[in-house]
Amino acid sequence: MKAIEVNHVSKSYGQVKALDDVSFSVSKGEVFGLIGPDGAGKTTMFRILCSLLLPETGTAAVDGFDVVSQMRQVRCRVGYMPGKFSLYQDLTVEENLKFFATLFGTTVEAGYDSIRAIYSQIERFKNRKAGALSGGMKQKLALSCALVHSPSVLFLDEPTTGVDPVSRKELWEMLLSLKERGITIVASTPYLDEVRCCERVAFLDHGRVRGIGTPDAILDEFRDIFNPPPLKAAPLSNQTSPPSEGLGEAVIEVSHLVKAFGTFHAVDDISFSVRRGEIFGFLGANGAGKTTAMHMLTGLNQPTSGTGTVCGFDIRTEHEQIKKHIGYMSQRFSLYEDLTVSENIRLFAGIYGMKDDEIRRKTGELLERLQFTEHKDTLVKSLPLGWKQKLAFSVSIFHEPGVVFLDEPTGGVDPATRRQFWELIYDAARRGITVFVTTHYMDEAEYCDRISIMVDGKISALGTPDELKARFHQPDMDHVFTYLARQAKRKE
Repeated sequence: MKAIEVNHVSKSYGQVKALDDVSFSVSKGEVFGLIGPDGAGKTTMFRILCSLLLPETGTAAVDGFDVVSQMRQVRCRVGYMPGKFSLYQDLTVEENLKFFATLFGTTVEAGYDSIRAIYSQIERFKNRKAGALSGGMKQKLALSCALVHSPSVLFLDEPTTGVDPVSRKELWEMLLSLKERGITIVASTPYLDEVRCCERVAFLDHGRVRGIGTPDAILDEFRDIFNPPPLKAAPLSNQTSPPSEGLGEAVIEVSHLVKAFGTFHAVDDISFSVRRGEIFGFLGANGAGKTTAMHMLTGLNQPTSGTGTVCGFDIRTEHEQIKKHIGYMSQRFSLYEDLTVSENIRLFAGIYGMKDDEIRRKTGELLERLQFTEHKDTLVKSLPLGWKQKLAFSVSIFHEPGVVFLDEPTGGVDPATRRQFWELIYDAARRGITVFVTTHYMDEAEYCDRISIMVDGKISALGTPDELKARFHQPDMDHVFTYLARQAKRKE
Protein backbone atom coordinates (compact mmCIF):
# COMPACT_ATOMS: atom_id res chain seq x y z
CA MET A 1 0.00 0.00 0.00
CA LYS A 2 1.20 3.49 -0.86
CA ALA A 3 1.55 6.11 1.86
CA ILE A 4 -0.02 8.76 -0.41
CA GLU A 5 -2.12 8.42 -3.55
CA VAL A 6 -3.37 11.44 -5.50
CA ASN A 7 -5.59 10.86 -8.53
CA HIS A 8 -6.76 13.62 -10.90
CA VAL A 9 -7.12 16.27 -8.17
CA SER A 10 -8.19 19.79 -9.17
CA LYS A 11 -8.83 22.90 -7.06
CA SER A 12 -9.73 26.46 -8.07
CA TYR A 13 -9.99 29.81 -6.30
CA GLY A 14 -12.38 31.83 -8.43
CA GLN A 15 -10.81 32.05 -11.87
CA VAL A 16 -7.43 30.80 -10.66
CA LYS A 17 -6.78 27.08 -11.18
CA ALA A 18 -4.48 26.22 -8.25
CA LEU A 19 -4.36 22.49 -9.09
CA ASP A 20 -5.25 21.07 -12.49
CA ASP A 21 -5.68 17.27 -12.78
CA VAL A 22 -2.76 16.39 -10.47
CA SER A 23 -1.78 12.74 -9.92
CA PHE A 24 1.17 11.17 -8.09
CA SER A 25 1.93 8.60 -5.41
CA VAL A 26 4.44 8.30 -2.58
CA SER A 27 5.78 5.03 -1.16
CA LYS A 28 5.85 4.31 2.56
CA GLY A 29 9.05 5.61 4.14
CA GLU A 30 9.96 7.70 1.08
CA VAL A 31 11.36 11.25 1.22
CA PHE A 32 9.39 12.98 -1.54
CA GLY A 33 9.69 16.58 -2.73
CA LEU A 34 7.00 18.91 -4.12
CA ILE A 35 8.88 21.63 -5.97
CA GLY A 36 8.01 24.48 -8.28
CA PRO A 37 7.86 28.27 -8.60
CA ASP A 38 5.75 30.56 -6.44
CA GLY A 39 2.04 30.02 -7.03
CA ALA A 40 2.54 26.54 -8.50
CA GLY A 41 -0.04 24.92 -6.17
CA LYS A 42 2.25 23.25 -3.61
CA THR A 43 0.59 24.69 -0.50
CA THR A 44 -2.89 23.88 -1.83
CA MET A 45 -1.76 20.28 -2.36
CA PHE A 46 -0.42 20.06 1.20
CA ARG A 47 -3.70 21.37 2.64
CA ILE A 48 -5.76 18.88 0.68
CA LEU A 49 -3.56 15.98 1.84
CA CYS A 50 -3.90 17.17 5.46
CA SER A 51 -7.72 17.33 4.99
CA LEU A 52 -7.75 21.11 5.51
CA LEU A 53 -9.15 21.78 2.00
CA LEU A 54 -11.57 19.78 -0.13
CA PRO A 55 -10.62 18.92 -3.72
CA GLU A 56 -13.15 19.87 -6.37
CA THR A 57 -12.47 16.79 -8.46
CA GLY A 58 -10.39 13.67 -8.03
CA THR A 59 -9.41 11.70 -4.94
CA ALA A 60 -6.53 11.66 -2.45
CA ALA A 61 -5.66 9.14 0.25
CA VAL A 62 -3.11 9.07 3.09
CA ASP A 63 -2.21 5.65 4.55
CA GLY A 64 -5.19 4.24 2.70
CA PHE A 65 -7.69 6.71 4.20
CA ASP A 66 -9.63 9.09 1.98
CA VAL A 67 -8.93 12.74 2.84
CA VAL A 68 -12.63 13.68 2.45
CA SER A 69 -14.69 10.79 3.81
CA GLN A 70 -12.13 9.65 6.41
CA MET A 71 -10.55 12.93 7.45
CA ARG A 72 -10.54 12.04 11.17
CA GLN A 73 -8.33 9.00 10.52
CA VAL A 74 -6.11 11.08 8.21
CA ARG A 75 -5.57 13.81 10.81
CA CYS A 76 -4.47 11.27 13.41
CA ARG A 77 -1.77 9.99 11.05
CA VAL A 78 -0.23 13.19 9.69
CA GLY A 79 2.10 15.84 11.04
CA TYR A 80 2.08 19.22 9.28
CA MET A 81 4.46 22.17 9.32
CA PRO A 82 2.90 24.97 7.24
CA GLY A 83 4.97 27.56 5.43
CA LYS A 84 4.19 30.33 7.90
CA PHE A 85 5.29 30.06 11.52
CA SER A 86 2.81 27.56 12.98
CA LEU A 87 3.35 28.08 16.71
CA TYR A 88 1.81 30.37 19.31
CA GLN A 89 4.42 33.04 19.87
CA ASP A 90 3.08 34.15 23.27
CA LEU A 91 3.24 30.60 24.66
CA THR A 92 6.47 29.09 25.95
CA VAL A 93 8.28 26.25 24.25
CA GLU A 94 6.83 23.76 26.72
CA GLU A 95 3.31 25.22 26.50
CA ASN A 96 3.32 24.95 22.70
CA LEU A 97 4.38 21.33 22.86
CA LYS A 98 1.75 20.44 25.48
CA PHE A 99 -0.94 22.22 23.45
CA PHE A 100 -0.21 20.23 20.29
CA ALA A 101 0.00 16.97 22.25
CA THR A 102 -3.43 17.69 23.77
CA LEU A 103 -4.92 18.38 20.33
CA PHE A 104 -4.06 14.80 19.35
CA GLY A 105 -5.24 13.26 22.61
CA THR A 106 -1.77 12.42 23.90
CA THR A 107 0.86 13.85 26.25
CA VAL A 108 4.41 15.05 25.85
CA GLU A 109 5.55 12.21 28.11
CA ALA A 110 3.82 9.58 25.96
CA GLY A 111 5.28 10.99 22.75
CA TYR A 112 8.70 11.96 24.09
CA ASP A 113 10.55 9.10 22.39
CA SER A 114 9.24 10.37 19.03
CA ILE A 115 10.77 13.81 19.55
CA ARG A 116 13.72 13.12 21.88
CA ALA A 117 16.47 13.65 19.27
CA ILE A 118 15.05 17.03 18.20
CA TYR A 119 13.41 18.42 21.33
CA SER A 120 16.40 17.65 23.57
CA GLN A 121 18.33 20.34 21.65
CA ILE A 122 15.92 23.09 22.77
CA GLU A 123 14.48 21.64 25.99
CA ARG A 124 16.69 23.84 28.19
CA PHE A 125 14.76 26.82 26.77
CA LYS A 126 11.36 25.29 27.60
CA ASN A 127 10.28 28.36 29.62
CA ARG A 128 11.12 30.83 26.84
CA LYS A 129 8.31 32.22 24.67
CA ALA A 130 8.33 30.79 21.15
CA GLY A 131 8.38 34.28 19.62
CA ALA A 132 11.76 34.95 21.29
CA LEU A 133 13.50 31.95 19.70
CA SER A 134 15.94 32.16 16.79
CA GLY A 135 14.76 30.91 13.39
CA GLY A 136 16.51 27.55 13.69
CA MET A 137 15.11 26.90 17.16
CA LYS A 138 11.58 27.83 16.07
CA GLN A 139 11.76 25.23 13.33
CA LYS A 140 12.99 22.56 15.75
CA LEU A 141 10.08 23.36 18.06
CA ALA A 142 7.57 23.32 15.19
CA LEU A 143 8.95 19.95 14.04
CA SER A 144 8.67 18.60 17.59
CA CYS A 145 5.03 19.75 17.76
CA ALA A 146 4.30 18.05 14.43
CA LEU A 147 5.85 14.77 15.65
CA VAL A 148 4.62 14.60 19.26
CA HIS A 149 1.68 12.34 18.34
CA SER A 150 3.93 9.91 16.39
CA PRO A 151 2.50 10.48 12.86
CA SER A 152 3.23 8.07 10.03
CA VAL A 153 3.36 10.83 7.38
CA LEU A 154 5.02 14.25 7.80
CA PHE A 155 4.18 17.20 5.52
CA LEU A 156 6.66 20.10 5.48
CA ASP A 157 5.82 23.24 3.49
CA GLU A 158 9.15 25.08 3.09
CA PRO A 159 10.31 24.24 6.62
CA THR A 160 13.63 26.11 6.43
CA THR A 161 12.68 29.46 4.91
CA GLY A 162 14.44 32.19 6.90
CA VAL A 163 16.82 29.69 8.52
CA ASP A 164 20.61 30.01 8.16
CA PRO A 165 22.57 27.41 6.14
CA VAL A 166 24.03 25.57 9.14
CA SER A 167 20.64 25.23 10.87
CA ARG A 168 19.13 24.08 7.56
CA LYS A 169 21.68 21.28 7.30
CA GLU A 170 20.99 20.24 10.90
CA LEU A 171 17.23 20.15 10.29
CA TRP A 172 17.59 17.95 7.21
CA GLU A 173 19.88 15.59 9.09
CA MET A 174 17.02 15.23 11.60
CA LEU A 175 14.48 14.64 8.82
CA LEU A 176 16.58 11.93 7.21
CA SER A 177 16.88 10.23 10.60
CA LEU A 178 13.05 10.14 10.74
CA LYS A 179 13.06 8.14 7.50
CA GLU A 180 15.02 5.44 9.32
CA ARG A 181 12.00 5.13 11.67
CA GLY A 182 9.72 4.50 8.68
CA ILE A 183 8.09 7.95 8.60
CA THR A 184 7.06 9.12 5.13
CA ILE A 185 8.16 12.71 4.45
CA VAL A 186 6.75 15.07 1.82
CA ALA A 187 8.52 18.46 1.68
CA SER A 188 8.59 21.57 -0.47
CA THR A 189 11.67 23.78 -0.57
CA PRO A 190 13.25 26.48 -2.77
CA TYR A 191 16.79 25.32 -1.80
CA LEU A 192 18.40 23.06 -4.40
CA ASP A 193 20.63 21.29 -1.84
CA GLU A 194 17.46 20.30 0.04
CA VAL A 195 15.74 19.18 -3.17
CA ARG A 196 18.65 16.78 -3.66
CA CYS A 197 17.99 15.25 -0.22
CA CYS A 198 14.73 13.81 -1.60
CA GLU A 199 14.52 10.40 -3.26
CA ARG A 200 12.00 11.61 -5.85
CA VAL A 201 10.37 14.94 -6.62
CA ALA A 202 7.25 16.13 -8.43
CA PHE A 203 7.62 19.43 -10.30
CA LEU A 204 4.41 21.50 -10.11
CA ASP A 205 3.97 24.50 -12.39
CA HIS A 206 0.73 26.50 -12.74
CA GLY A 207 -1.12 23.72 -10.97
CA ARG A 208 0.02 20.90 -13.25
CA VAL A 209 2.62 18.18 -12.78
CA ARG A 210 5.30 18.71 -15.41
CA GLY A 211 7.58 15.91 -14.28
CA ILE A 212 8.24 13.28 -11.62
CA GLY A 213 11.61 11.65 -11.09
CA THR A 214 14.91 11.81 -9.24
CA PRO A 215 16.06 15.28 -8.16
CA ASP A 216 19.00 15.32 -10.60
CA ALA A 217 16.79 14.31 -13.53
CA ILE A 218 14.10 16.94 -12.81
CA LEU A 219 16.59 19.74 -12.02
CA ASP A 220 18.41 19.02 -15.27
CA GLU A 221 15.28 18.77 -17.41
CA PHE A 222 13.93 22.08 -16.07
CA ARG A 223 17.26 23.85 -15.54
CA ASP A 224 15.88 27.12 -16.94
CA ILE A 225 13.61 27.39 -13.88
CA PHE A 226 15.75 25.84 -11.15
CA ASN A 227 19.23 26.81 -12.34
CA PRO A 228 18.94 30.01 -14.41
CA PRO A 229 22.14 31.38 -15.98
CA PRO A 230 24.25 33.62 -13.73
CA LEU A 231 23.69 37.36 -13.84
CA LYS A 232 25.46 39.00 -16.77
CA ALA A 233 25.93 42.31 -15.01
CA ALA A 234 28.64 42.70 -12.38
CA PRO A 235 28.40 44.74 -9.17
CA LEU A 236 29.51 48.33 -9.66
CA SER A 237 32.80 47.93 -7.79
CA ASN A 238 33.90 45.19 -10.20
CA GLN A 239 33.42 47.36 -13.28
CA THR A 240 36.36 49.16 -14.85
CA SER A 241 35.42 52.83 -14.47
CA PRO A 242 37.39 55.87 -13.32
CA PRO A 243 37.43 56.37 -9.53
CA SER A 244 35.25 59.45 -9.84
CA GLU A 245 32.54 57.39 -11.52
CA GLY A 246 32.78 54.38 -9.23
CA LEU A 247 31.97 53.93 -5.58
CA GLY A 248 32.00 57.14 -3.60
CA GLU A 249 32.16 58.28 -0.02
CA ALA A 250 31.12 56.18 2.94
CA VAL A 251 27.37 56.36 3.56
CA ILE A 252 27.46 54.01 6.57
CA GLU A 253 30.17 54.29 9.22
CA VAL A 254 30.13 52.20 12.40
CA SER A 255 32.71 52.29 15.20
CA HIS A 256 32.75 49.94 18.23
CA LEU A 257 28.97 49.52 18.19
CA VAL A 258 27.46 47.55 21.10
CA LYS A 259 23.88 46.58 21.93
CA ALA A 260 23.36 44.83 25.24
CA PHE A 261 20.23 43.32 26.75
CA GLY A 262 21.19 43.01 30.41
CA THR A 263 24.46 41.07 30.44
CA PHE A 264 23.85 39.63 26.95
CA HIS A 265 25.67 41.47 24.13
CA ALA A 266 23.61 40.84 21.00
CA VAL A 267 26.01 43.12 19.08
CA ASP A 268 29.47 43.12 20.60
CA ASP A 269 31.88 45.87 19.44
CA ILE A 270 31.54 45.92 15.64
CA SER A 271 33.17 48.42 13.27
CA PHE A 272 32.85 48.77 9.47
CA SER A 273 31.99 51.22 6.70
CA VAL A 274 29.95 50.96 3.49
CA ARG A 275 30.48 53.14 0.43
CA ARG A 276 28.00 54.81 -1.91
CA GLY A 277 26.65 52.41 -4.54
CA GLU A 278 28.09 49.35 -2.83
CA ILE A 279 26.22 46.05 -2.44
CA PHE A 280 27.17 45.04 1.08
CA GLY A 281 26.24 41.57 2.35
CA PHE A 282 25.63 41.33 6.09
CA LEU A 283 25.66 37.63 6.94
CA GLY A 284 25.45 35.48 10.04
CA ALA A 285 23.64 32.53 11.55
CA ASN A 286 20.28 33.00 13.30
CA GLY A 287 20.97 34.74 16.60
CA ALA A 288 24.36 36.15 15.51
CA GLY A 289 23.17 39.77 15.92
CA LYS A 290 22.45 40.83 12.31
CA THR A 291 18.88 42.05 12.81
CA THR A 292 19.78 43.87 16.04
CA ALA A 293 22.60 45.70 14.23
CA MET A 294 20.30 46.57 11.34
CA HIS A 295 17.69 47.95 13.74
CA MET A 296 20.29 50.34 15.17
CA LEU A 297 21.37 51.49 11.72
CA THR A 298 17.78 52.17 10.66
CA GLY A 299 16.88 54.14 13.77
CA LEU A 300 14.57 51.45 15.17
CA ASN A 301 16.77 50.80 18.21
CA GLN A 302 19.40 52.71 20.19
CA PRO A 303 22.95 51.45 20.73
CA THR A 304 24.27 50.76 24.22
CA SER A 305 27.67 52.22 23.24
CA GLY A 306 29.73 53.08 20.19
CA THR A 307 29.02 55.45 17.31
CA GLY A 308 27.59 55.29 13.83
CA THR A 309 26.29 57.41 10.97
CA VAL A 310 23.97 56.61 8.07
CA CYS A 311 23.79 59.09 5.18
CA GLY A 312 25.71 61.49 7.43
CA PHE A 313 23.18 61.35 10.29
CA ASP A 314 24.04 60.14 13.79
CA ILE A 315 22.27 56.89 14.72
CA ARG A 316 22.02 58.04 18.35
CA THR A 317 20.53 61.51 17.94
CA GLU A 318 19.20 61.83 14.37
CA HIS A 319 17.29 58.61 13.83
CA GLU A 320 14.23 60.45 12.47
CA GLN A 321 16.41 62.02 9.76
CA ILE A 322 17.87 58.61 8.98
CA LYS A 323 14.39 57.17 8.39
CA LYS A 324 13.71 59.85 5.75
CA HIS A 325 16.86 59.05 3.80
CA ILE A 326 16.75 55.25 3.71
CA GLY A 327 14.58 52.49 2.31
CA TYR A 328 13.78 49.36 4.30
CA MET A 329 12.35 45.98 3.36
CA SER A 330 11.77 43.69 6.32
CA GLN A 331 11.94 39.93 6.60
CA ARG A 332 8.16 39.81 6.69
CA PHE A 333 6.33 41.25 3.71
CA SER A 334 6.14 45.00 4.25
CA LEU A 335 3.21 46.14 2.09
CA TYR A 336 -0.53 46.37 2.81
CA GLU A 337 -2.17 43.28 1.36
CA ASP A 338 -5.70 44.73 1.30
CA LEU A 339 -4.59 47.64 -0.88
CA THR A 340 -3.98 47.44 -4.63
CA VAL A 341 -0.55 47.65 -6.24
CA SER A 342 -1.08 51.32 -7.17
CA GLU A 343 -2.50 52.21 -3.75
CA ASN A 344 0.53 50.76 -2.00
CA ILE A 345 2.91 52.74 -4.21
CA ARG A 346 0.99 55.97 -3.61
CA LEU A 347 0.75 55.41 0.15
CA PHE A 348 4.47 54.90 0.67
CA ALA A 349 5.42 57.67 -1.74
CA GLY A 350 3.23 60.02 0.29
CA ILE A 351 4.83 58.89 3.54
CA TYR A 352 8.20 59.82 2.08
CA GLY A 353 6.90 63.30 1.17
CA MET A 354 6.91 62.98 -2.62
CA LYS A 355 4.74 65.39 -4.65
CA ASP A 356 1.63 64.22 -6.54
CA ASP A 357 3.00 64.93 -10.04
CA GLU A 358 6.20 63.04 -9.28
CA ILE A 359 4.24 60.13 -7.78
CA ARG A 360 2.04 59.82 -10.90
CA ARG A 361 4.99 59.96 -13.29
CA LYS A 362 7.17 57.51 -11.37
CA THR A 363 4.28 55.11 -10.70
CA GLY A 364 3.69 54.67 -14.42
CA GLU A 365 7.40 54.12 -15.03
CA LEU A 366 7.63 51.57 -12.21
CA LEU A 367 4.57 49.59 -13.31
CA GLU A 368 5.94 49.38 -16.84
CA ARG A 369 9.42 48.36 -15.66
CA LEU A 370 8.00 45.58 -13.47
CA GLN A 371 5.45 44.60 -16.17
CA PHE A 372 2.72 45.21 -13.59
CA THR A 373 0.67 47.71 -15.66
CA GLU A 374 -2.20 45.25 -16.14
CA HIS A 375 -2.14 44.45 -12.42
CA LYS A 376 -2.11 48.02 -11.04
CA ASP A 377 -5.62 47.55 -9.58
CA THR A 378 -4.95 44.04 -8.25
CA LEU A 379 -5.00 43.51 -4.48
CA VAL A 380 -1.48 42.77 -3.28
CA LYS A 381 -2.61 39.71 -1.27
CA SER A 382 -3.53 37.93 -4.53
CA LEU A 383 -0.06 38.32 -6.08
CA PRO A 384 2.48 35.46 -6.09
CA LEU A 385 5.21 35.77 -3.45
CA GLY A 386 7.92 36.62 -5.97
CA TRP A 387 5.84 39.47 -7.39
CA LYS A 388 5.18 40.79 -3.90
CA GLN A 389 8.89 40.80 -3.11
CA LYS A 390 9.80 42.68 -6.28
CA LEU A 391 7.06 45.23 -5.61
CA ALA A 392 8.13 45.67 -1.97
CA PHE A 393 11.74 46.33 -3.03
CA SER A 394 10.68 48.78 -5.74
CA VAL A 395 8.49 50.67 -3.25
CA SER A 396 11.35 50.78 -0.71
CA ILE A 397 13.55 52.67 -3.21
CA PHE A 398 10.76 54.64 -4.91
CA HIS A 399 11.95 57.87 -3.25
CA GLU A 400 15.60 57.28 -4.33
CA PRO A 401 17.09 56.83 -0.82
CA GLY A 402 20.81 56.92 -0.12
CA VAL A 403 20.70 53.41 1.37
CA VAL A 404 18.21 50.56 1.20
CA PHE A 405 18.25 47.91 3.93
CA LEU A 406 17.02 44.47 2.84
CA ASP A 407 16.44 41.89 5.58
CA GLU A 408 16.38 38.46 3.87
CA PRO A 409 14.37 39.82 0.91
CA THR A 410 14.22 36.58 -1.11
CA GLY A 411 13.31 34.08 1.61
CA GLY A 412 11.17 31.28 0.16
CA VAL A 413 11.40 32.60 -3.42
CA ASP A 414 12.22 30.26 -6.33
CA PRO A 415 15.63 30.54 -8.10
CA ALA A 416 14.38 32.22 -11.29
CA THR A 417 12.50 34.90 -9.33
CA ARG A 418 15.48 35.42 -7.02
CA ARG A 419 17.64 36.09 -10.06
CA GLN A 420 15.14 38.70 -11.30
CA PHE A 421 15.14 40.30 -7.86
CA TRP A 422 18.93 40.61 -7.93
CA GLU A 423 18.74 42.30 -11.32
CA LEU A 424 16.66 44.98 -9.56
CA ILE A 425 19.34 45.24 -6.85
CA TYR A 426 22.09 45.65 -9.45
CA ASP A 427 20.08 48.35 -11.20
CA ALA A 428 19.62 50.23 -7.91
CA ALA A 429 23.37 50.05 -7.19
CA ARG A 430 24.19 51.42 -10.65
CA ARG A 431 21.99 54.42 -9.82
CA GLY A 432 24.13 55.09 -6.75
CA ILE A 433 21.82 53.54 -4.12
CA THR A 434 23.79 51.63 -1.48
CA VAL A 435 22.33 48.17 -0.84
CA PHE A 436 22.77 46.67 2.63
CA VAL A 437 21.43 43.11 2.45
CA THR A 438 21.13 40.06 4.68
CA THR A 439 20.54 36.66 3.08
CA HIS A 440 20.69 32.96 3.86
CA TYR A 441 21.29 32.06 0.18
CA MET A 442 25.03 31.72 -0.22
CA ASP A 443 24.85 32.02 -4.01
CA GLU A 444 23.48 35.54 -3.38
CA ALA A 445 26.48 36.29 -1.17
CA GLU A 446 28.62 35.83 -4.27
CA TYR A 447 26.75 38.74 -5.91
CA CYS A 448 27.84 41.24 -3.23
CA ASP A 449 30.76 43.67 -3.55
CA ARG A 450 31.84 42.91 0.01
CA ILE A 451 30.58 40.69 2.80
CA SER A 452 30.77 40.70 6.58
CA ILE A 453 30.00 37.55 8.56
CA MET A 454 28.85 37.89 12.18
CA VAL A 455 29.47 35.19 14.78
CA ASP A 456 28.39 35.61 18.42
CA GLY A 457 27.71 39.33 17.98
CA LYS A 458 31.11 40.11 16.44
CA ILE A 459 32.26 40.51 12.83
CA SER A 460 34.47 37.45 12.22
CA ALA A 461 35.24 38.17 8.56
CA LEU A 462 35.02 41.14 6.18
CA GLY A 463 36.04 41.31 2.53
CA THR A 464 35.06 40.47 -1.04
CA PRO A 465 33.74 36.96 -1.73
CA ASP A 466 36.99 36.03 -3.47
CA GLU A 467 39.07 37.38 -0.59
CA LEU A 468 37.10 35.38 1.99
CA LYS A 469 37.26 32.15 -0.02
CA ALA A 470 41.02 32.54 -0.36
CA ARG A 471 41.55 33.54 3.30
CA PHE A 472 39.70 30.53 4.68
CA HIS A 473 40.75 28.10 1.91
CA GLN A 474 37.15 27.24 1.00
CA PRO A 475 35.67 26.58 -2.48
CA ASP A 476 32.56 28.77 -2.13
CA MET A 477 30.71 31.09 0.25
CA ASP A 478 28.55 28.26 1.59
CA HIS A 479 31.68 26.53 2.90
CA VAL A 480 33.09 29.84 4.24
CA PHE A 481 29.85 30.55 6.10
CA THR A 482 29.61 27.03 7.52
CA TYR A 483 33.26 27.07 8.61
CA LEU A 484 32.79 30.32 10.57
CA ALA A 485 29.27 29.66 11.91
CA ARG A 486 30.31 26.32 13.42
CA GLN A 487 32.80 28.23 15.59
CA ALA A 488 29.94 29.96 17.45
CA LYS A 489 30.00 29.38 21.18
CA ARG A 490 26.60 30.82 22.11
CA LYS A 491 23.47 29.10 20.90
CA GLU A 492 21.13 31.98 21.66
